[in-house]
Amino acid sequence: MKAVVVCPGRGTYGKGELGSLTRLHGGAPLLASYEAVRAEAGFEPLLALDGAASLGPRHGRGEHASGLIHAMSVLDARALRGVEMVAVTGNSMGWYSALAVAGALDERDGLRLAQGMGALMQAAMIGGQTVYPHMAEDWRPDPARKAWVTAQAQAAGLAVSIDLGGMLVLAGPDAALAAFEAAVPKVGAFPMRLPGHAAFHTALQAPVAAEGAARFGGLGWRQPGVPMVDGRGHVWWPGASDPGRMAGYTLGHQVVAPYDFSRAIAVAAREFAPDVFIVTGPGTTLGGAVAQALILANWRGMGCKDEFQARQSEAPVLVSMGRPDQRGLVT
Repeated sequence: MKAVVVCPGRGTYGKGELGSLTRLHGGAPLLASYEAVRAEAGFEPLLALDGAASLGPRHGRGEHASGLIHAMSVLDARALRGVEMVAVTGNSMGWYSALAVAGALDERDGLRLAQGMGALMQAAMIGGQTVYPHMAEDWRPDPARKAWVTAQAQAAGLAVSIDLGGMLVLAGPDAALAAFEAAVPKVGAFPMRLPGHAAFHTALQAPVAAEGAARFGGLGWRQPGVPMVDGRGHVWWPGASDPGRMAGYTLGHQVVAPYDFSRAIAVAAREFAPDVFIVTGPGTTLGGAVAQALILANWRGMGCKDEFQARQSEAPVLVSMGRPDQRGLVT
C-alpha cells in the first residue's frame, strides 16, 4: 500500500489526547532519546505532560505543545507496518515533523527544531490567528466565497497564514483579528480565535525567523530518504536536494510566508498517486482538511463531501492514526 504521510501542526494535542503518548509509545527507545533532549533544553518531560490529570495552560505553550505533537507524529510514522511511504508532508509546524520522518534531520535534531521554534514563537508572541471557512457543509469548492473571505481579511489588515483545505487561517495583530471577526457572519463556531498561537507564516514573524536561523541553521541537515512536499508544493527529492537550501526555506520562507497546505496535498496526490493518505497523531482534526484539499484538487473525481465519503466507504483513501478504528489498518 503506497501512502503519503501527513504530520499535523499546533492545536492537535488536546484534552482527548492526554495519556496517548504513554499508552501508544511509552516503551519506545526513541521516546527515551526525546526525554534526554527535553532535559538538555531544561523543558518538562513529555511523559509528565502527557500523564497530567488534566489539560492545563502549560500544555499550550509553544515548547510543550510542539514537543508533544512532534514526538507523537514521528513515533506514529515509525510504527507504520505494511506501508510504502512514497512522500511526507505536514501542516505548518508539521513540516518540522516531516523533516524527521523523511530523514532530512535525525529524530533528536527534529525535536530540537520543533520545540525550539515553538519556544521562540511563545517568547515573542507576535500577533495571533483566527480560522474561517470558505467551504459550505457539503465541501463543494466555492472560489468566489474564498475570494470574498480573503478580501475581508485583507481589508481588516490580516494576511492568509495557512490555506487549510476548506478553511483559511488568518493572522495579524490583535486589533485586525478583532476587526475581521466583527465584520464577517458567524458560521457555527467560526470565526475561531486560536489561543496561544502567534501570527505564524506572516512577515510579523521575521524576528523569530532570524533568531531561529541563528540557533538551528547548524543542525545536521541532510538529504531526505523520502520525498518531502513543503508548504509551497515544492518537492524535496532524495539525492537531489541541497540541505543548506532546505534549512534556509525551513527557517526563512516557511516562517514568514503563507503555508499552502492545500497545495501540498494536491501536489502529493498528483505527483505520487498514493493509495492512501495517512495522518499521524495526535488528534483527528487534520483529517477533514486533507479530505477537503483532495476535493479541491478533484482527486479521483471527488467533488464534494458525499463523494468523498462514498469513496472512503469502498476502500479508505484517508487514515487518521488518532482514530482507534483506523489506526489498526496501518500498524
